[in-house]
Amino acid sequence: MLERAKRAARAALEAWRRAASASHVRQSRPHVTRATLASGLARLGVAPGDTLFVHSSLKSLGYVEGGAVAVISALQDAVGPQGTLLLPTYYLPGGSVRATCAMPDYVFDPRRHGTHMGRLPEAFLASGNIHRSIHPTHSVSAWGRHAADLTEAHHRAPSIFGMGSPWQRFIGCEHAKVLGLGISMGPVTFYHALEDAMGDAFPVPVWEDNTKLLACLDHAGRRWDVPVRPFDPAVAQRRIDHASRDDLRDYFAREFDAAGLRVKGQVGDAASWCIPAQAFYAHLHRLASEHVTIYASAAQLAARPIGRA
Repeated sequence: MLERAKRAARAALEAWRRAASASHVRQSRPHVTRATLASGLARLGVAPGDTLFVHSSLKSLGYVEGGAVAVISALQDAVGPQGTLLLPTYYLPGGSVRATCAMPDYVFDPRRHGTHMGRLPEAFLASGNIHRSIHPTHSVSAWGRHAADLTEAHHRAPSIFGMGSPWQRFIGCEHAKVLGLGISMGPVTFYHALEDAMGDAFPVPVWEDNTKLLACLDHAGRRWDVPVRPFDPAVAQRRIDHASRDDLRDYFAREFDAAGLRVKGQVGDAASWCIPAQAFYAHLHRLASEHVTIYASAAQLAARPIGRA
C-alpha cells in the first residue's frame, strides 16, 4: 500500500510539473501549428514515402497548438500514407541499461510499461496503428508502411542494435532518414548501430564483458529471455551525449555539415536537422576507420581535421 501511495504521489508531482511547464511555454514561446511544423519538415527535405527515425525535444518546438498529438500528426502529414515513422520508446526503470540489468525480477511488459523517452514518444505510443518492438530496454515503436517489418522479432536479435534489430532494418529501407527535432548531434541512438554491426572490430570497447538475459513478455503474454550487454560506464562518461562533451557534439555537427550530409532548418521554434540514414552510417564507418567515434578524445579530434577528403 505504501508503494502504491508513493507511485501516486510521484505521478501527481509529474503531472503538476508538466502543467507548470506547459503554462510557461504557452506564455513565453511562439505558438506553432500542425501546418507550420509540416512546412518546416518539408524544408528539411522530409518527403512523402520517407522512413524517419525521430529523435526529439518537444519543448524546443515552442508552444504547439494541440501538443504532442499535433506534432505526431505533422510528422505523418510530412511522410504521407506510404511513409513510416520510428520513435524510441525505451523503458529503462533502472535509469540505464546496466542498472536495469541489475534489477531483480524485472520483466518488461509492453501491455503495461510505457516509455521514459519523453512526451512525444509517450503520445506516439498512445496514438493509433502503432507497432512496438519487444525488447526489455530498447523497445522501438513505428507507424506506417514498414512499421510491422521494422519492429518484428526485436527480442530475437543477438544484441540491442545488431542484425535483426529495428536499426539495422531501418538502414536498409529506401528513403530512410534520421531526424533531429530540436536536439544536438548528441542524443542520437542511431550511432550504436555501427558498434553492434562491427562488434569487436569497433575501435573502442564500449561494452562490459558479460551479456545478461533480461525477461520480457510479448503482446500475447509469452515470456522471452533476451540478451542484453550493458555499456561500460567508464566509457560512457566520454560519449557524445555526456554533458561534458560539447567539443565532440560540435565536431560531429561541423563534420556532417562539411560532408554535405546534414540538412538544417527550423521546425517550429526548434533548430532541427535531417541526415539520410545510409549515408550517415557509411560516414560513421569511415570516421571509425580513422579513429574518430562518438567516444573520441580531444587529441583524436585534433588529429583529424573537419571535412578531410
